Amino acid sequence: MKPTHFALFLLVSCVSVCCEQGLQKKSLIFPEETNSSYVSLHPVKPMSLTAFTLCMRLASELRNKRDTILFSYYKSGDALNLWSEPGVFTLYLLNSTPASFRVPQLSSFWTNLCVTWKSSSGLTTFWVNGRRSVRKVYRQGHQIQNGGIVILGQDQDRWARSFDSTQSFTGEITNVHLWDYALSSDEICSASEGYTEPQGNVIDWNSVEYKAEGNVLIEPIND
Repeated sequence: MKPTHFALFLLVSCVSVCCEQGLQKKSLIFPEETNSSYVSLHPVKPMSLTAFTLCMRLASELRNKRDTILFSYYKSGDALNLWSEPGVFTLYLLNSTPASFRVPQLSSFWTNLCVTWKSSSGLTTFWVNGRRSVRKVYRQGHQIQNGGIVILGQDQDRWARSFDSTQSFTGEITNVHLWDYALSSDEICSASEGYTEPQGNVIDWNSVEYKAEGNVLIEPIND
């Protein structure tokens, strides 16, 4: 084999084992607290965001027990983090006091959770099972920077490492979608009630490239 062909073979081989693709009708099950189990997601568009909608379905029995990471995007810090904390959900955008919302918390049953944010106005809203929270103004004029990494299951204190088991997610996660704009109330309600199939234009659960590390089960959602 010629050197150039061999190099190409190695590159293709590395790419082929890097990631799986598509989680349609599947859920991630994190059965235990760890500092090593997570799933990385690979956005199809740059994470340079001046607005976003982040939606997911979750079930967990950690309600009100401790701080639990739900979504971690790290770029020189907590660029976009979503947490369940005792009594509240919180959104963190880099180097700021979080926006906290007292809304119904996670349980053993599925929760449809969405959060929207617009830099132009700072308006931030949580949605739980199709019901909208009060709107708050948070990080007006801020822009989320591209070039980071998205992880489910762990909070990143450094790039894809420095995990703390006492902040890890345990339970099930599915249908994670991210858009680079704020969905309308009708669009969020329609997706939450199952009338439409969401398809994020930055992260689309149905086709996203992902890589699982550690003790994470990937199972059909309806089994």
